[in-house]
Amino acid sequence: MPILIKNGRVITATDDYVADIYCAADTITRIEKNIDPNSCAPGTSIIDASGKYVFPGFIDPHVHIYLPFMGTYAKDTWETASRAALLGGTTTLIEMICPGKTDDAMQAFETWLGKAQGISACDFTFHMGVTRFDDASEKQFREIVKKGIRSFKVFLAYKGALGVDDRELYQTLKLANELGVVVTAHCENETLVDERQKELLAAGKTAPEFHEPSRPVQVEAEGVHHLMTFAELTGAEVYVVHTSCNEAVLEAQCAIARGVKAHIEVVLPHLVVDHSYTQKPGFEGAKYVMSPPLRHESQLPKMWAQLASRAIATVATDHAPFDFESQKTMGKDAFTKIPNGIPSVGNRVDILYTNGVTTGKIDLHTFVDSASTQAARIFGLKGKGTIAVGADADLVVYDPAYRGKISAKDKSHHHMATDYSAFEGWELKGRSDTVTVRGQIMVKGGNFVGKMGSGRLVPRPAISST
Repeated sequence: MPILIKNGRVITATDDYVADIYCAADTITRIEKNIDPNSCAPGTSIIDASGKYVFPGFIDPHVHIYLPFMGTYAKDTWETASRAALLGGTTTLIEMICPGKTDDAMQAFETWLGKAQGISACDFTFHMGVTRFDDASEKQFREIVKKGIRSFKVFLAYKGALGVDDRELYQTLKLANELGVVVTAHCENETLVDERQKELLAAGKTAPEFHEPSRPVQVEAEGVHHLMTFAELTGAEVYVVHTSCNEAVLEAQCAIARGVKAHIEVVLPHLVVDHSYTQKPGFEGAKYVMSPPLRHESQLPKMWAQLASRAIATVATDHAPFDFESQKTMGKDAFTKIPNGIPSVGNRVDILYTNGVTTGKIDLHTFVDSASTQAARIFGLKGKGTIAVGADADLVVYDPAYRGKISAKDKSHHHMATDYSAFEGWELKGRSDTVTVRGQIMVKGGNFVGKMGSGRLVPRPAISST
């Protein structure tokens, strides 16, 4: 059904104007000052966006939905995660495929795809995890790229599980450069982390608060430096996921300054919560264990400043949903056994707007750029991340007058499958009122009205670094 959005304040990464937007089908077909509804097709759905923003659909470039990890599985399915994403204004998700080191790469791709296809309500694509590189897996990676998966994921962490060695890293980056693939990377140092974990546990330091000292800022910064050296020598384009500290950002910036093709991501938790949250009593701190870990509160304003300057390109979530009662408590006797991750796919846009835009830390253009446009550009999501004639009709009518609170107890607002929210009781100043995906109204009046299974795998052409 065609839609006409009238009287909205249209905000993109560069533009700010009031206009009407008409979508005859799955793309934007007209953007004009005043579109007469009588000039539109019969049955057009008219949305009054007076007093509201109209943003391009938001893109989360780093989520985990199907995730075997640390002896358990993430709680969300593509049904729950995509619904939560859409209600939070996110219209496209990029999931990390994370096969084990002995798993077959093609089989892993088909498994992850099968979990999403025909189930997701939002559009999606993947980063293909490279946890082993040999002749057989290389052939499979080439085939997976031909299927439109134009980004890889490597871990410089999780020794003996997901991590790659330097030979595998070098060969992965060489292949990526040949194929025009962006390599996303979790940057730490698996040996340093492993040794420090052993020392802390041996000293009886087992609580959640000791997760951060086991992988301090120096370890993350060294991991970024390491990746940049390999990227420089291979010519590959790289993307540093979830940078948590200024030291890591500076390492990437130094490499970019000398010509390395690199991009920097921050995830929502590293902007709004700090290490003190892991010190909450009664094992509550386990809710905030993620890797890289939450840092000292002094890091937060530095990360906001790097985002405001656009040195940081994207804001993602690293959504990794594990229950507190039945899963996080696996690590009661050792922080190393706490499943890592903070569920936030449904909260990213609203918290970023509330804590960033309304406080003046970032402007509206940076908000859109970091939460949508840059992810589309870097990862080749053609037609997404902007508002223009011919672009996908992925649109968010956003109500800045909305006031509410986050609570996992309120199932009308908490749509992720977890039994807790890391942001319990936080106030929100704004929400997505209406959300469309390729011209289909998926959220209306803040309620999900879409069709499950209507999301599609986004076709991605060869990546261009220009």
